[in-house]
Amino acid sequence: YNEIGTIRKNWRGRVRVVLVYPNTYFVGMSNLGFHTVYHLFNQTDDVVCERAFMPGKSGQGKIRTAESGRLLSDADIIAFSLSYENDYPNILTILEKAGIPRLSCNRGDNHPLVMAGGVACFLNPEPIARFIDCFLLGEAEALLPSFFACLYDRGIELNRRRNAGFSDKSGFLNHLAQNVPGAYVPEFYRTTYHKDGTIRSFDQLCDAPAQIERVFLKDLSHIPTCSKLLTPDTTFQEMFLIEVGRGCPRGCRFCSAGYIYRPPRFRPVSLLEDCIKQGASLTDRIGLVGASVSDLPGLTDLCTRTCREDIRLSFSSLRADALTPELLSVLKQSRVKTATIAPDAGSERLRRVINKGITEEDILSAAELLVSNGIPNLKLYFMIGLPTETPEDVEAITDLCKRIKSGFLECARAKKRIGEITVSLSSFVPKPFTPFQWVPMDNVQSLKKKIKQIRTGLKGVANVRVHADMPRQAQIQALFSRGDRKVSEILSLADDNRGNWAKTLKAASVNTDFYLYREREPDEFLPWNIINHGVRTSFLEREYKRAKQGKTSPPCPMESCNACGVC
Repeated sequence: YNEIGTIRKNWRGRVRVVLVYPNTYFVGMSNLGFHTVYHLFNQTDDVVCERAFMPGKSGQGKIRTAESGRLLSDADIIAFSLSYENDYPNILTILEKAGIPRLSCNRGDNHPLVMAGGVACFLNPEPIARFIDCFLLGEAEALLPSFFACLYDRGIELNRRRNAGFSDKSGFLNHLAQNVPGAYVPEFYRTTYHKDGTIRSFDQLCDAPAQIERVFLKDLSHIPTCSKLLTPDTTFQEMFLIEVGRGCPRGCRFCSAGYIYRPPRFRPVSLLEDCIKQGASLTDRIGLVGASVSDLPGLTDLCTRTCREDIRLSFSSLRADALTPELLSVLKQSRVKTATIAPDAGSERLRRVINKGITEEDILSAAELLVSNGIPNLKLYFMIGLPTETPEDVEAITDLCKRIKSGFLECARAKKRIGEITVSLSSFVPKPFTPFQWVPMDNVQSLKKKIKQIRTGLKGVANVRVHADMPRQAQIQALFSRGDRKVSEILSLADDNRGNWAKTLKAASVNTDFYLYREREPDEFLPWNIINHGVRTSFLEREYKRAKQGKTSPPCPMESCNACGVC
């Protein structure tokens, strides 16, 4: 691979970790969290961490590490970094290619420890619990020191003259579960069910905690998170990424990042300036990323000072109501060609339901400001299938796009350059730990019909393109987002059927409709209740009721308050 920043270590006498991203190199290396964990593992001298990825469609045979070409079976630990539920089937494919039993109960001391972490895991680990020996739930910077202390205390025997290895994996897992906050060992828990298929209880089989506490960094002011490797083979093409903060104060009711990363935390501008200097020594392209970049205190000053140094800045997201003249100047100077606006819903009513907090006036004004400041192309992001959605709400997407196009065209003509509007449609997937965790998902046929309605409504509108996701893939994502351990049968069948989902879903004994299209009861024990993120269920219930009433809620004040229970 054509990389800057690759870490290579001798394997002898070290704990051998293979960090696996269960998708292609291109996708995995576009993920800043993956970079961070790779760096954190390798910060420890007694650990060697190499990376592995899912091969492309033409890839055959064994999967080998990017650094030295080692087989995964040579490792002491295989650590999966999981950001997206749709990557779950690839976990089984990778284990199979490595010659490692897919089920945790069929692995012994002679097999690598298979662990997993990442945001998908600390939303709901249960659908893959039967395949993973242990999960680390929370933020890696806060988790890994305790994990390594436990590893050296009870797990790995290190000897400089020979390779490392586990002497008693089961004993290590027991010690891990009891002593490391955020560690979840599925084999130490048993799920029992009511006759209707809902969960009765989640019972401990040893002295493991009844609930797993999500571990997080309370203060980011001294901990930078930025690119550790640069490569042209990613979405960002040699851009140096810097995370400005974690979480989002806005509280959009569909978005898990606004709840599982509470309280929202931002890095000080001084630390971010140091990161920018580091990145500028490698490239002139700097990307500021986070769930709420535009809420960063001091963002305008940071950007203004940075652009004086001839650095091109990009942003992962900017709210339509947060565009200032200074930010627009930065975007123009950075030669940004496409900007994204996320109305998420077409109507004012539905934006109140989801607590989006922006008006149609904000959206139209943002589009015109962007084009007037020399950014020729716009991308508009909408969701379909949102709770309480009506046919009028779907039609409102088409109407809003046409109004945006009208203002866009007028501004573009003044600039004598007419760009393109891309309308991106995503099927809403209810997520754990959000106010919409109880709602049923819209069915595939209904979603397809809505996509067709919007495509038809915008057909023939010049310079407007419509892209839509595949509702069937969204359905599978929902299954893995809100399923319990029974859903693992579907993953096993999909692996047996080489990804033929139609055949898999038809053959499965699991009733998928039960997980997809059923409204959950407020007092139902949900599969992800094993995790405690600190947000009270009563708070989420209250937000769900306000959504159904069309009432908005104020943003998180990012200071000590007791509204949601985290602070």
